[in-house]
Amino acid sequence: MRHISPISDPDDTIVAPATAEGGALCVIRICGADAVGIADSMFRGRRPLREAATHTLHYGRIVDADGRTIDDVVVAMMLAPHSYTGDDTIEISAHGSRYIVSEIIRLAIAAGARMASPGEFTARAFLAGRLDLSQAEAVADTIAADSQWSLAIASTQMRGGYSELLAGLRTRLLHLTSLLELELDFSEEDVVFADRKQLREILDEVQRQTRSLIDSFALGNALKNGVAVAIAGRPNVGKSTLLNRLCGDDRAMVSDIAGTTRDTVEAETRIDGVLFRFIDTAGLRNTDDRLERMGIERTHEAIDKAHIVLHLTTPDHDDEHIDAAADRRVIKVLNKIDLLREDAQQNSYSAAEPHAASETCPVADSWNDATAAAGSNDGIVRISAKCGDGIDELRRRLRATVDTDRLSEGSVTVSNMRHYEALRRADEALSRAVTALDDNLPTELLSEEIRDILRPLGEITGEITSDDILASIFSKFCIGK
Repeated sequence: MRHISPISDPDDTIVAPATAEGGALCVIRICGADAVGIADSMFRGRRPLREAATHTLHYGRIVDADGRTIDDVVVAMMLAPHSYTGDDTIEISAHGSRYIVSEIIRLAIAAGARMASPGEFTARAFLAGRLDLSQAEAVADTIAADSQWSLAIASTQMRGGYSELLAGLRTRLLHLTSLLELELDFSEEDVVFADRKQLREILDEVQRQTRSLIDSFALGNALKNGVAVAIAGRPNVGKSTLLNRLCGDDRAMVSDIAGTTRDTVEAETRIDGVLFRFIDTAGLRNTDDRLERMGIERTHEAIDKAHIVLHLTTPDHDDEHIDAAADRRVIKVLNKIDLLREDAQQNSYSAAEPHAASETCPVADSWNDATAAAGSNDGIVRISAKCGDGIDELRRRLRATVDTDRLSEGSVTVSNMRHYEALRRADEALSRAVTALDDNLPTELLSEEIRDILRPLGEITGEITSDDILASIFSKFCIGK
């Protein structure tokens, strides 16, 4: 067990429902040194649980102090150290009635258990060395996963792929540190144990892998929390109609009155397993209306925070410049192509016959030009948010901006902000170490710079941490996890 202060007393036996109440079945988990004895106090089966072997199932009844049957149950026994937490663990599968669940928990507490705090089971697993801190966080991410790809990231992390990569980096750096400190022990003899050329190669390789992890955060965070897409453009270009069309719901108010949308409106939908969060924004224009100006300011904030910007225009509106950051993907979308089609048809019906053979209709030409350009490489997606034309193509373009091939190949992807910040600090320390090496700084200073790399990497896996960080992480878990 790691030598750090536990979040709670590890000698306590704890109890909590491990599944949601109200379903057909509910699992109540009892964990700790007295788990078997507490379960025996209320379980009646063919024989006492204390006589049973580990990893066995037992059918019986839960009874109260008066011998009244509470429920027929199946009890799973997992004895230390072969359990999730490393402690004796009993899992009672009972019917999901809230009354039944509360009665079983009440009987367990009366027999000496206490109610588990949020995340305490996983915290015990971490403290017992059953999993590292990044794997513990992946447990919560797995439970919260709401798409194929967010689950893929969490599963890779929980299986230890992330931990193995970080452990490999730390091992190489620890080896370097030990050689440098050996030089310090023999400083009077002026010997060199750490080859400086090899040291530079290792630092470069560690920094390359660290930066690859940092770069993966944009994708990982988007897949975990949803890809933020800001729909921006001038008033009356159909932003709210497009939001409703993409999400299949009337989430945003639609009106021909300019300035109807004065605040951002959000809605979510999935495209090929990826969650997208669409943000309908106030129209971009100059206005004296104070409330509308506030909405426009929020539009710019939404654009700054979005992963993708849909720059919406129409044939009858001038382009409004979208000032998006360099790392934002901007997709230009021409809306209301149905109006071009209608105008073209009306003009073709009203055109005089002599002109039909010798003259062309400007609006019809504009419609033909627009439809012909739809197959060109100008990058503009042409749609009718009102009629649904081009929406499938827009969805394909949106999905194409999210490269999930990296996940399909099993590569490690960072989705946790805490990990991202730690990796950035490690990268900064790596840059300082490379500079110290190039400048031929003394061995003791170089060794300290490398230790500055090890600290943030160790914080990710929990090799280096504090009770405050642990409490903050596990407090976000559900009770019973």
